[in-house]
Amino acid sequence: MESDKRRRLDLALAAVCASCPLCRHSRRKPDGWASRIVRKVEARICPFCRAYARVHG
Repeated sequence: MESDKRRRLDLALAAVCASCPLCRHSRRKPDGWASRIVRKVEARICPFCRAYARVHG
């Protein structure tokens, strides 16, 4: 039961990351400046980016 609740929370947080303009640009152009920012800074700080990584790998 707890894992189902956690999974739904991860899906909701990942949806926020999927709609984030910086993250979307980063996924479209993985060799650009936005990708470097997301990989270096936001992946450690942003809970939405961490949830996106857990859901999508």
